Amino acid sequence: MLADAMPADAVEVGRIIGAWGVQGGLKVKPLSSDPQALFSSKRWFLQPSDLPRPPGAKAALPLPMLLRVKQARDHGEGVVATVHDIDDRDAAQALAGARIFIPRASFPTPDEGEFYWVDLIGLDVHNRQGLALGRVVGLIETGPHCVLRVQPAEADAPDAEERLIPFVDAYVDGVDLAGRRISVDWDPDY
Repeated sequence: MLADAMPADAVEVGRIIGAWGVQGGLKVKPLSSDPQALFSSKRWFLQPSDLPRPPGAKAALPLPMLLRVKQARDHGEGVVATVHDIDDRDAAQALAGARIFIPRASFPTPDEGEFYWVDLIGLDVHNRQGLALGRVVGLIETGPHCVLRVQPAEADAPDAEERLIPFVDAYVDGVDLAGRRISVDWDPDY
């Protein structure tokens, strides 16, 4: 694999929203309320924005595939970073809209009982009676806690709606990442 090729375990962690300062700093909007993944990796892989360009906007410039990070730190509700080979405001601003990916292997190790959303998505959810409730397709941040979005299997319930299960100890009995399973105290009729 080339040194700057997108890793197979790449996860989107933020977007460049513009330039910061006059010496090529970048303003980044993290996709997580805790941007530790952005701080843990010194290599950010870029992809173009998936958002449509505003009418009359100039065509996007080709993006570098890889940014080598000198420094990244909290700045208000975002992150500011300096990177190698970007040393003026215009070059930094040209990266606005780019999506930032880092290898999942670069994420800091979570504490006991903590999980990254990316690790929960795709896990099967079963209740205490062993009934399969579906698969996690996403999570919702509500402030006090997260909520699992569980999609029932089409074969089991073609007309069933997505289940929303609070990701709290009162309802989640356990998470088995290796077994790709979450056990919950949840009735299928809730």
